[in-house]
Amino acid sequence: MRDLELPGRSPVHAPNAMASTSHPLSTQAAIRILMAGGNAMDAAIAACAVQCVVEPGSTGIGGDNFCLYAPQGGAEIIAFNGSGKAPKAANAAWYRERGYTEIPRDVHAVTVPGAVDAWCRLHADHGKLPLAEVLAPAIGYARDGFPISSRVHRDFAAEFDLISAEQSTADAYLIDGAVPAIGARLALPELAATLQKIAENGRDGFYAGDVADDMVSYLQSKGGLHTAEDFAAVKGDYVTPISAEYRDMTVWECPPNGQGVIALLLMKAMSRIRADLGKGPITADRIHYEIEACRMAYRARNLYLADPAFADVPVEALLSDAYAQSIVDAIDPARAGDPPKDIALPKHKDTVYITVVDSDRNACSFINTLFYGFGSGLTAPKSGVLLQNRGMGFTLEDGHPNVIEGGKRPLHTIIPGMATKDGKAVLSFGVMGGHYQAMGQAQFMSRHFDYGLDIQEAMDAPRFMPDPFNGEVEMEATVPDAIQQDLRARGHRLVKPRAPVGGSQAIEIDWQRNLLTAGSDPRKDGCAIGY
Repeated sequence: MRDLELPGRSPVHAPNAMASTSHPLSTQAAIRILMAGGNAMDAAIAACAVQCVVEPGSTGIGGDNFCLYAPQGGAEIIAFNGSGKAPKAANAAWYRERGYTEIPRDVHAVTVPGAVDAWCRLHADHGKLPLAEVLAPAIGYARDGFPISSRVHRDFAAEFDLISAEQSTADAYLIDGAVPAIGARLALPELAATLQKIAENGRDGFYAGDVADDMVSYLQSKGGLHTAEDFAAVKGDYVTPISAEYRDMTVWECPPNGQGVIALLLMKAMSRIRADLGKGPITADRIHYEIEACRMAYRARNLYLADPAFADVPVEALLSDAYAQSIVDAIDPARAGDPPKDIALPKHKDTVYITVVDSDRNACSFINTLFYGFGSGLTAPKSGVLLQNRGMGFTLEDGHPNVIEGGKRPLHTIIPGMATKDGKAVLSFGVMGGHYQAMGQAQFMSRHFDYGLDIQEAMDAPRFMPDPFNGEVEMEATVPDAIQQDLRARGHRLVKPRAPVGGSQAIEIDWQRNLLTAGSDPRKDGCAIGY
């Protein structure tokens, strides 16, 4: 339990249902849907749609989605991959012939959005309320306006140059050419109209008709390779989740092209690091070992992770006990290792994560993203769809499993998580922050289960993340100076984070006491609410 004399927040407890998101209007929308008779899937989609309006720097309907779902809280986990693909005409040679050495953050980074297809498929298969009712809160905020919150304002300001560089994006998201002030009211009427079309026509309201025509013509006007056929062909997939044993639980993730396998690898490695290295998770020894384990796990990610429809991803080998132990055994307790010398990929940026558990104990772990803040910075002018830049997850390196190809999914950073025990779902959780997510999940799980921090304390604790490519370690200032000095003496190059390190939400299910307990990350504006 936290020291109640210090600033902070306590876990939220409730008997019936719970939602936790990174924006209060989103959490409230989920609760409204639950109290109107909707289930966890309805509430998660409603919350996500609201965030696509009120937190546009982090997510949007022009992005991608992944979901884990535990019907009635059982151990049979349903996984859905709603990540979009590169246009059929895309290939590495096309880019190299035009002088590109990497995928730029422009129209060529726009993969075809998969989120709306995912929402519609998951709602049709697992929802209860009509889609129009589920999307109504988001439509209302887009049509009537919403107040800019503190973290959202910070994210707008961080991407002002990107927003102002594209007229359609500036028209939508700036007020009189400036970043909206905290508390200013912003409306997105074009986006409201598009959400209404989705509410009335399902996926065809997005991937066909006027909305699709607007997105395709806009992308082609910028030189994009996208076609109407690329949009019409979007189809997410139910996939077989992957898992690993962690303590007395089974932890579940979506399989590649997402980096869930690396989260599981890191959990397995961290469980092999002596928990007695110091008196808690924030000690020099423990942090050193976690940084080094992360570097090696992400080296494996950069080498092997790709779309399994195009490459053989060695999931079984990556999740073997021997491989996890080899990572720990390779750590020099006194010195930092060298950063990996492998193929470069872009750094993390933004995402939203949502978790909902309803009164029937359906548990939904739901994540939606544009990748970088405001994605590609390109907004289709008539439909108001802000388009993602997930194509930057590809490489142009010939022969690499993650090289860009037409119809291929890129390496994806977003990963919903779920844990089961004794045949029941016991934890629905996720971490935001792009590349940090695998490391973040492992840190959260270790702090909660290895060190006994409560679900909120495990999120509040100081964070750090080694850059997978250049060896720098982003470390929050709340790590004590003496520890930072020790780490520097071991050769770690510590730097101030460019932005708050990630965000997270989680809901724990106590079946014996019929109790839900939730946390929501203070690095975002959100909250957990239950009833």
